[in-house]
Amino acid sequence: MWERRKSRLPSLPHGKHRDAAPTRDKHARLFQISIPGSRMKLLAFETATEACSVALWIDGAVHERFEIAPRRHAELALPWAQQLLAEAGIARSQLDAIAVGRGPGAFTGVRLAIAIAQGIALALDRPVVPVSTLAALAMRVDDPAPPPAGEGGAGPACNILAAIDARMGEVYAGAFARHGDELRLLSPETVAAPDAVGLPGGDGGWHGVGTGFAASDGALQASLAPRLRSIDAGALPRAADVARLAAPAFARGEACPAASLEPAYLRDKVALTLAQQAARNS
Repeated sequence: MWERRKSRLPSLPHGKHRDAAPTRDKHARLFQISIPGSRMKLLAFETATEACSVALWIDGAVHERFEIAPRRHAELALPWAQQLLAEAGIARSQLDAIAVGRGPGAFTGVRLAIAIAQGIALALDRPVVPVSTLAALAMRVDDPAPPPAGEGGAGPACNILAAIDARMGEVYAGAFARHGDELRLLSPETVAAPDAVGLPGGDGGWHGVGTGFAASDGALQASLAPRLRSIDAGALPRAADVARLAAPAFARGEACPAASLEPAYLRDKVALTLAQQAARNS
């Protein structure tokens, strides 16, 4: 698929699905966004959760494939990328950079996205724009008061707590302030028990988004209920939002060489020991 260093790309599984084209109309979406410095072409991947998505940013327009497809990310991601490029009539050599959701999220999904982004970027000799998966998730909340045209930064910020179910009784969480398509991290991203996640001080209500609000029988929602104005516990991060955040980041010179791309795991183990499980259940 990609011109150089093909051996660095993760191989697709063999079998009947390898040559099957995913349904196009069902999963395709087109977004038109106006962002200063948006005239560029980016290919974006987000596979950190049960959702798999790939997006192609073309000068402010975003074409996306998205599907909730547990354990099928490796099967879908590269064929979708090929389809998006072909349908848009964009040659691989025309891409300016590769954008990727760097986590946190499921270890396997995060590793896959990093491997795909690095492989393609190395093959095409392009930089990579890493984007927080929690930041991409925060973009699922519509800004209730975006600044008027020509008045960037006007109006109050939309405060968002993005949370992803991290299993083992924990959630990944990050607090953000949003002005239009600009997102600012308010406190370090963390992994913690739901009742240990706090919100930064300040006025105004918060919008909660992500599967972390449904984890552990809604413990995070119950803990923060007095300060939450809205909750969308079913939202998942999408490559379209990775692209939306990556485009201005690339324009600001925040891309990095593929070899220096690092995942954001936030924790270093994927399962509890038997003793820990017994202690938690006691």
